Parts: sequence; structure tokens; C-alpha cells
Amino acid sequence: MNLMFSSGPSLPNRLALGLLLSVALILFDHKFDGFGTTRVYLNSLVSPLQYLANLPGQLLNASASRFVSHERLFDDNAKLTHDAMVMNGQLQRLTFLQEENDRLRSLLNSPVQDNTRKVVAELMAVDNNPYSHQIVINKGAINGVFEGQPVLDDKGIVGQIMQVSSTNSRVLLIADVTHAIPVRVARNNVRLIVSGSGSLNELLIQHVAHSSDLKIGDILISSGLGNIFPEGYPVATITSIIRDESRPFPQIRAKPIAQLDRLKYLLLLWSERTSEDKQAVKEIIPK
Repeated sequence: MNLMFSSGPSLPNRLALGLLLSVALILFDHKFDGFGTTRVYLNSLVSPLQYLANLPGQLLNASASRFVSHERLFDDNAKLTHDAMVMNGQLQRLTFLQEENDRLRSLLNSPVQDNTRKVVAELMAVDNNPYSHQIVINKGAINGVFEGQPVLDDKGIVGQIMQVSSTNSRVLLIADVTHAIPVRVARNNVRLIVSGSGSLNELLIQHVAHSSDLKIGDILISSGLGNIFPEGYPVATITSIIRDESRPFPQIRAKPIAQLDRLKYLLLLWSERTSEDKQAVKEIIPK
């Protein structure tokens, strides 16, 4: 069987001829720039193919960049959310501390008797006996607390110390049914006795003549009688007056000015009279 190209030049000869033609064309193009126009046309034809060949890589890079940007946005959003929560918590704490600071300033700036020694105490416990209104504070004998000592909040009189331990003390509130405090009306100096009713929001004023000049809204302040509570501290506001001539005395009710149902910080007072009495006792009692 005869091959079609069996009589042609051999393969080595063809390779040599191709190499010679290639070198000749390269030298011709280098010396005379004869293929410049042809090269431009060929580049124009090939450039779309180059764009098509690069397109998958560009799409992949764009997708990866978009994925990274999306993931970064998620991370940034999570970080900002965390920072916002932390800052919000710090802001709430700052607001709480500001309110605490305002309460303490109100206590230390309590009116009347600027020469009185003052110590701030904090509520420790509330007596759960429904028939008694007592609380426990974190100041005791080591702090100089004594029985009968007046106790206030930033609004007015709260009660008095009834029992002292070494590190804490028990306070009897003015709302307790066993407590009574001498007061006077700020408007006209009428003297009264305010007693506890057993309710934190109500006090009783008993044994007052029908002709007494009392009005709803009158402010009652401590009179200083009894040498327990210093004079001039707010105690209560008259809220109700019922005059029934068939009864020997009118029914008068008042609301404590101190916030007895939301106590936290309290103020203990030492008067100069208390210090003088202690000194007199020391001089009387022989060592």
C-alpha cells in the first residue's frame, strides 16, 4: 500500500525549513517592521479572547471580595453591637451612680443645725413582722450609735434607734404603732403629737381640740420637745381632717414626708446636747 506523502521531504528537513523561515521572518520584521500592521490586527482579534479568558478569574475575585466584605460587615456589626451594649451598661451604671451621689449629697446637706455631726448609714434589712415597722442599718456601737438617736432620710425624719449592736442597729420607724413624736405646724406653731398608724403611708394626730387651727396641706416639723428629735426637721403633711362634733376629737391623718417604703441611705444625727449629756454622765459616774 502506497502512502500519499511518501515521496515528499523527510520530517527533519521540514523542521529545518520551518526554523529557517521563522528566523528569516523575525529578522525581516526586526529590520523593516514589515508585520506591524498585521500584528495590530492580530492583537485586536485576540483581545476579546483574552478578556473571555480573564473573565472567570475576575468573577471569582469579585465574589471572594464581596464575600470577605460581607463577612467583615458581619464582624463589624457584631463588634459594634457588643460595644454598644457595653457602653449602654456603663451608661446605666453611671446614671445609677449619679442618682446615688445625688441622694448622698441630699443627706449630707440636710437642713437645720449645721453644727450637728452626721453619718450616712445604709439599709441592711427590713423587719418582716406585719405588726411592727422596724429596719436594720449597718452602723452600730463602734460608730458611736446610741439608743434614741434620730434617723432621717433626704426628705425628713424616719425614726429613731431602738437597739444597738456592735456593727448594726435597729431603727423604729415613725409609722410604727408604738412610736410618737412631738411636732408643730410650720404655718402657726400649733404643737401636736404624731403617732404611727401601722401603715407606712399614714400617721395619726390624736387628742386635738376641734377649734385647733389646722388645715389640709399643713407641714408638720419636729418641735424639739422630748430631747430626742432636733427641732425643725420635716415629719409629715396633713392629708385629712374630719370634724365630727359628736366625737370628742377630730380625726386627723397625715402622710410621712420621708419615703418609708423606699429607704436605702439614712442619716444619723449627733446634736451638741447629746455630746454634753454624755460628758455629764461621764463626770457623774465615778471610775
